[in-house]
Amino acid sequence: AMKHFGDIAFTDHVKAEQELRGSREMYAGMTARPAPTGIGERETAFISMRDSFYMATVSEDGWPYIQHRGGPRGFLKVLSDTQIGFADYRGNRQYVSIGNLQTERRVSLFLMDYPNRARLKMLGRAKVQEAESNPDLASELAIEGQGKVERLFTIDVEAFDWNCPQFITPRFTEAELSASLTPMVED
Repeated sequence: AMKHFGDIAFTDHVKAEQELRGSREMYAGMTARPAPTGIGERETAFISMRDSFYMATVSEDGWPYIQHRGGPRGFLKVLSDTQIGFADYRGNRQYVSIGNLQTERRVSLFLMDYPNRARLKMLGRAKVQEAESNPDLASELAIEGQGKVERLFTIDVEAFDWNCPQFITPRFTEAELSASLTPMVED
């Protein structure tokens, strides 16, 4: 079952800091409401528009690692109301995230929409499998024109949270700028 983001992220030490600094009451109210039942229409639409996200894993030595994942819009797919996934293609061949996931499956994802100053945080447990071990899923996650799918990442989402827009600097892709500037250039 899906949990509140705060039920996972707000450990005893975090709650103590919130109490000390005056924000505990606000966040206690957040976790008192019913938890989401799953990834909804708003989250699905947001995820389908992303062309990148950041994924954090932890090494067997306890060191955090953040990886940027990118592709065409929609490369990260909602597979069910509690699962997302993406195809993994040949990259820089460091395999840090894959190695980290051998001992600790917990991941944290940041999905950013810089132009609209929106951020979706997700916590879950990731699984990596070779593409040939699940051809149906490989076909579902494959993105045309991206090459041969080598691995499949699936993430069982345990919690998510929409963050406030404060301090998100608007940034625009070349395509977003082009769409905005083309009418001005043509005039």
